[in-house]
Amino acid sequence: MSISITDAAKVCHEAHRAFCAALGDHSQLPWEEAPGWLVRSAVNSVTFLLDNPNAKTSDLHEFWMAEKRREGWAGAENKDEELKTHPGLLMLYSRLPLEQRTKDQLFYNIVSALRPLIKD
Repeated sequence: MSISITDAAKVCHEAHRAFCAALGDHSQLPWEEAPGWLVRSAVNSVTFLLDNPNAKTSDLHEFWMAEKRREGWAGAENKDEELKTHPGLLMLYSRLPLEQRTKDQLFYNIVSALRPLIKD
């Protein structure tokens, strides 16, 4: 049995959404309703980790920041999808609040656990 990169990205997204809800953030949409840029970002992040098996969680954050900047996002105090601003773009991984580092670690751990099943 195997799963696709997109399936793995969906698992990561839904875990991220559940974690955000546990923190009181109910703004995350289910995978089927998520905007295209968010789906692409999750797929790209899974691909990055698969292509870089020695990457650390901090490398995932650096990859995410570079991808967002290429897409025109900027750092700001508040996340605004319309303005393409995100507070995570202001900080290195080591300076992120624990909750934000935990989101990255959760994504990383899920991809690590699913790695033997992912075929694309």
